[in-house]
Amino acid sequence: MTWEQALKDYQLYLKIERGLSLNSINNYVLDVKKLIVFLEKNGFSTSPLTTTTEVIQQFIYDAAKHINERSQSRLISGLRSFFSYLIFEDYIQSNPLELIESPKIGRKLPDTLSEEEIDTIISAIDLSKSEGERNRAMLETLYGCGLRVSELINLKLSDLFFDEGFIKVTGKGDKQRFVPIVDVTQKYINIYRTEIRNHLNIQAGFEDTLFLNRRGKQLTRAMVFTIIKQLVKKIGLKKNVSPHTFRHSFATHLLQNDADLRSIQLMLGHESITTTEIYVHLDRSHLTEVVEKYHPRK
Repeated sequence: MTWEQALKDYQLYLKIERGLSLNSINNYVLDVKKLIVFLEKNGFSTSPLTTTTEVIQQFIYDAAKHINERSQSRLISGLRSFFSYLIFEDYIQSNPLELIESPKIGRKLPDTLSEEEIDTIISAIDLSKSEGERNRAMLETLYGCGLRVSELINLKLSDLFFDEGFIKVTGKGDKQRFVPIVDVTQKYINIYRTEIRNHLNIQAGFEDTLFLNRRGKQLTRAMVFTIIKQLVKKIGLKKNVSPHTFRHSFATHLLQNDADLRSIQLMLGHESITTTEIYVHLDRSHLTEVVEKYHPRK
């Protein structure tokens, strides 16, 4: 089996068997491609079926010179997944990464914004420009519904159920969930739809896409990142802010206002509640207040 064939089959497995998004599939495949480049560069003639633990160790050691511990852990995890797939398909009997340990890293807490910082960022949007109303509606939706950036740009007009107070969101692995949407977010989306979007020359295939660029096509992830980076720079905020920061802030503010973790998990579309539990670590003072208020032995 060649590396090219193995990667092709692996991509199909990740898409069909595991139902991963294109972005996740690309990340897994990239990990394997890095290994292939290393093997070619150093004259190793090993195939996917004959790669040994010793060769993998050399690769990890070489990669560690250029990437941090968190990236090393991600790389090892990606390669372990690839060789586990080969075991699953009965191509090999054991995983060469079985004895390779990932670096010990602390759990990274997500960056968050205060309510005041979110208001300041949104207030910095220039509403005199046509894209201003769109950008305000996008950021209000990111924060108001806790969406991933990929979920935001893929949002459809047909996903809006404003009379019922929900939007339908397509998340990782094409899994769908209904997320509540508050009146103020609905208001800004409706302003954008009626005053801006209705006047665009919408290209074929994007008639149902909610947020469009000036050419009438779907926005890219990179464009949403750029819009936010420019706003953060404009107000002089010294924080590393991305679209995901609005999602983290959504979850954190809900928790601070006594929402339960299970409800937050459902709204965020987390498969496991352990992923949602990271928000518990963001504000320990809040947990103290909860115990003091609700525990019978307070």
